[in-house]
Amino acid sequence: MNAQKLIDIKDKLSSFESRKWSEILAKGEGSHLVKVDKLSKKAKDCLEKMRLDDVEQLLSLRLSGKERVWGILAEGIVNLLWWDPEHQVCPSLKKHT
Repeated sequence: MNAQKLIDIKDKLSSFESRKWSEILAKGEGSHLVKVDKLSKKAKDCLEKMRLDDVEQLLSLRLSGKERVWGILAEGIVNLLWWDPEHQVCPSLKKHT
């Protein structure tokens, strides 16, 4: 990741701050909660290594077409885990996602 990409991600995450969770998670927005059992084996293994294998669901925040940021949503606050530029944490069968 280069410096510009990091700035772009920060800016996109900042844009979420002024919105309500109901807006961010609205159907069609691309961000949603995902049950851990739907994640790739690699993602589940990472959670286990981080001792987070007791988490039931993660938040997928859509940054662009395939690009996502993953985290744990608790009491309205997201603890970020991963940047997923190719949508590999929970691959979608849909085109262009």
